[in-house]
Amino acid sequence: MEKTFVMLKPSAVTRGIIGNILSRLENRGLKIVAMKMTQLTEEKAGKLYAVHKGKPFYESLVEYVTSAPVVALVVEGEDAVKIMRKLVGNTNPKEAESGTIRGDWAMTTTKNVIHASDSVENAKTEMNIFFAPQEILTYKRADENWLY
Repeated sequence: MEKTFVMLKPSAVTRGIIGNILSRLENRGLKIVAMKMTQLTEEKAGKLYAVHKGKPFYESLVEYVTSAPVVALVVEGEDAVKIMRKLVGNTNPKEAESGTIRGDWAMTTTKNVIHASDSVENAKTEMNIFFAPQEILTYKRADENWLY
């Protein structure tokens, strides 16, 4: 099974919609194999968003993701990266379809409630920023036999 990294951003935490978002992931059949609430430091935010360093929105992005707690997750499932990207929706919430996480709960591009890895390679890098290997668990969901 493929694993991917997901982060519920400060607006998801402070608006009290963590449970709603987690339900979407689990209802889709994805399995949460690691999860923690944490306060990002500028250093950790810099590692996560290193690909955006030097872009005009980088400083405001780092300021936003360090402004309140986030919830970091490792999610597992068949084609987990692709499925998560579809669930998350367009980066710009104004272009995100209704029924996606950003389409339903995000208002602006910079405060779009959720981050999801865009590739298996980036997922591995991002997971390593937040989780030690022993923190990523293995278990079977009760419905796993008929999901896959």
